[in-house]
Amino acid sequence: MKNKKKFRRIPFALTIISVALFAIIPLSQVLYSKNPYSAIEGKFKIMNQILYYINQFYFEDVDMDELMEGAFQGIFKQLDPHSIYIPTKQQEEIDELFRGSFQGIGIEFDILNGYITVISPVADSPSERAGLMPGDQIIAINGEDAYEITKKDVFKKLRGPKGTSVEITIRRLGGDKFDVIIIRDDIPIYSVRAALMLDNETGYIWLTRFSAATDEEVRTSFNQLEAQGMKKLVLDLRNNSGGFLEQAAAISNLFIAREDTLVFTKGKSQKMEQVFIADPAQGREDYPLIVLINRGSASASEIVAGAVQDLDRGLVLGETSFGKGLVQRQLPLNDGSAIRVTIARYYTPSGRLIQRPYSNGDTRDYYKDLYIENRETVLDSLKELRPKYKTRSGRIVYGGGGITPDQYIAYDLKLQKNTQRLLTHMKRPFFNWGSNYASNHRDEFNTYENFKSYWKLDESDFHVFLDYAANEEIELNPDELETDKDYILNMLKSEIASAHWGKDEAIGIRLHYDNQVMSALNYFNEAAKFINNSQ
Repeated sequence: MKNKKKFRRIPFALTIISVALFAIIPLSQVLYSKNPYSAIEGKFKIMNQILYYINQFYFEDVDMDELMEGAFQGIFKQLDPHSIYIPTKQQEEIDELFRGSFQGIGIEFDILNGYITVISPVADSPSERAGLMPGDQIIAINGEDAYEITKKDVFKKLRGPKGTSVEITIRRLGGDKFDVIIIRDDIPIYSVRAALMLDNETGYIWLTRFSAATDEEVRTSFNQLEAQGMKKLVLDLRNNSGGFLEQAAAISNLFIAREDTLVFTKGKSQKMEQVFIADPAQGREDYPLIVLINRGSASASEIVAGAVQDLDRGLVLGETSFGKGLVQRQLPLNDGSAIRVTIARYYTPSGRLIQRPYSNGDTRDYYKDLYIENRETVLDSLKELRPKYKTRSGRIVYGGGGITPDQYIAYDLKLQKNTQRLLTHMKRPFFNWGSNYASNHRDEFNTYENFKSYWKLDESDFHVFLDYAANEEIELNPDELETDKDYILNMLKSEIASAHWGKDEAIGIRLHYDNQVMSALNYFNEAAKFINNSQ
């Protein structure tokens, strides 16, 4: 019987048997006539022969440690796309993604099909500012081919002291190759990227990952916004690639005040199975809720969106999410290395498995699917082939391909190439100009609310900025920049706000050009109907 409980943090209980390589084999299987150990022992003998022959006859000296690590990685290529082997020297760096900070360019990545593949740019990092996207391949670093680079060399080449630069060549699925120069910086590791008021009644929380302190961070942000008059909330989970399962359940519980299922898992054995039940004392359902997702919303963020949707707690808007319904467990090995292995599938309250189809050993198509032209139209045409489920109030929802939003809203910001290059230029003209302006005009600024609503840069400021950029010997295309003039002025305004007030205020300015967030404000009447249904 599954372990049902009010939500609290309890780790999975696992029994690990190590026999040279990692394997989990139920004791009962040992008694079968077709003993899996027989196959393993036979392959170990072949492995020993291969290594002996290579050591004796290969024409060059071989680093046997690296050779074995390649073999370990090969094993995981035959599993699902999210199970990986983590060498000893990388374990500390990977842990940093969930606590502390470091200096570098700021990406979560994996080596897929021989190339560094961006899983997600770290929030508020140089890579995010440079416009890197999930699925981007880094094919060269400082002009050197990065094909089949080791993770060890990735850290060595991409990390470095704050203020130093690195040039990377990006190949984007479905697009051209292009070079980007990124200035290394401190890489902050926060769950809540921003918490602010969009207007007098609407709070906004931008959650970028699910790490050990996410529950505490979100609770603190919620209380701060409520103290500012929040009566409705936009929870932004776009490009949130996930994290800890327990934290996903905890965040879901914040919005559910009923003793109902938040998420449940199924694995090979009962020890891998859990049911997370909401604790009504920990949740609130007295305010309208909108959750924003996109194709970069995966794993833990899909658990939250799925719980909100299945329990008819709020409205899910944006784009269809990534579609990752697998649960990983990181397990240490004897030499200090580790594996992150899929131990279970997770299901939303209605019973949906939202995992997208994948082929073992083929990760290219798995990620390429995210960038197909008219992705939402294609997914919509396939709805009838996907399994159907019902929410608590009887609405139809779909499994097998991510969380489909209740209302599709495409992201429509299209910038000229020269504008994009200017935004990501290594000399950081927006930051420098905005910081200098803020320093020289501090007496002009009253309250942030007045600044946000009424203060504007004008045509003359636009040309002063272009003159500044030209003096910095930055290549400009005036016609292209003129097309994006309003956006450029808004970005400069946000840099002024950042220098004068802080990052939350800067993001509050930038959201003015985020059509998904702005459109969400029009759906609160619909979101409010769920409150009446749940009470």
